[in-house]
Amino acid sequence: MQFEKIDPKSLGRVAVLMGGMSSEREVSLSSGHGVFEALQQKGVDVAAIDPAKTPVESLRGKFDRVMISLHGRFGEDGTVQGVLEYLQIPYTGPGVCASAIAMNKELTRRLWIASGLPVAKGMVVKSADEAESVLAALGRDLVVKPVSDGSSIGVAKLKGADVNALKKAINDALALKEGALVEERICGREFTVAIIDGKALPIIEIRAPEGDYDYHNKYFGNAVSYDCPAQLDEAKTREVQLACEKAFAVLGARGWGRIDVMMRADGSFVLLELNTSPGMTPHSLVPMAARAVGVDYADLCLHLASRAALDYERAA
Repeated sequence: MQFEKIDPKSLGRVAVLMGGMSSEREVSLSSGHGVFEALQQKGVDVAAIDPAKTPVESLRGKFDRVMISLHGRFGEDGTVQGVLEYLQIPYTGPGVCASAIAMNKELTRRLWIASGLPVAKGMVVKSADEAESVLAALGRDLVVKPVSDGSSIGVAKLKGADVNALKKAINDALALKEGALVEERICGREFTVAIIDGKALPIIEIRAPEGDYDYHNKYFGNAVSYDCPAQLDEAKTREVQLACEKAFAVLGARGWGRIDVMMRADGSFVLLELNTSPGMTPHSLVPMAARAVGVDYADLCLHLASRAALDYERAA
């Protein structure tokens, strides 16, 4: 992959939004500081802004574009995107509608299913009292997750679950509001696919201890290993990449994102979710995929910032 040469001065004044008010605040701060330093290194006129301390509306008239390094609620769910649309400040990543849909795992599943894309069997529950019906429908190997959250927060992976174990997992997910999504647990190979400008980068295989790619392993541990590019034959690689490109387009996404994938032993696979503001920490996966095609971290940040846009531009 080759990006066009960008004059850093052409980007104008850039705000990097980081931190925020979600459960992923600490990860967002790590991502944002990395992006801020990379853009600064490239000669961009850049400032770090934490919406938890500085109101987003104060950016009006002071910045020409925004690099969103927020994760989770109020960062990936269409909320800040809507504010920036109102302020008419171009921003990175998918727009309001695509961000809101992607944050809701059940809405994402429905659109992907309607488009013929593969997803795991699953159902949304509103109460732990539904545990027995879930077990009857999906079996005892399950993944329970909040309908709207990220970074594996509130996620439980169950093997041979009984009613009590499932009830606890559902209650933990429900504590984060909006329902719990319960899916069949696929014990197989785990992959992730970065999408930039609608095109898939090399697939990364994630090799986590006992298949547990949890919050700690994602951001703070060193026990996880990665294969980039993943050891897949050419046909399967392209099949997965094309499915992810289609999944990105189906949600109406633009800019960049990352799609998580699980593969069964027979080579069939399912798409899990679209991350609309992926991590940019030292452990993060999009920079890893970019390096595999010769794009370093700073150039990646510069390109992403250059793609800031609005869904709707008001007439002058």
